[in-house]
Amino acid sequence: MDLSTISFPIILFDGVCNVCSGAVQFVIKHDPKHQFRFASLQSELGKQILAENKLNTPEVDSIVLWEDGKVSIKSTAALKIARKLNGLWPSLYGFMIIPAFIRNAVYDWVARNRYQWFGKKETCWIPTKELSALFLD
Repeated sequence: MDLSTISFPIILFDGVCNVCSGAVQFVIKHDPKHQFRFASLQSELGKQILAENKLNTPEVDSIVLWEDGKVSIKSTAALKIARKLNGLWPSLYGFMIIPAFIRNAVYDWVARNRYQWFGKKETCWIPTKELSALFLD
């Protein structure tokens, strides 16, 4: 896929992670304008975005935001996503003033323990027919 022709932000997520699938469903619920599109890290598009940005799945195994040709990972991605949601969620973007190494330490701690705390799926979450247009690949 030619990424230079894409004008919408893409959220890459770990398709077998319960927390990540839940986060995707949360974003869909709080994104009434349908600004975001989604693809799993395991998909061909996910692999392409990671490769073109010199990232690999062991390094980045949760949420990745691809927007305007640039990727954001970990807490930065989560906060940039929150900034575009409805309700009070954009106020979380204020946490960007906290240095990334501190934000990412908390993010990494949750990411390291997410399978133990929330489980792991054997297959990717399948969106409903109505939501399938938001998913790429």
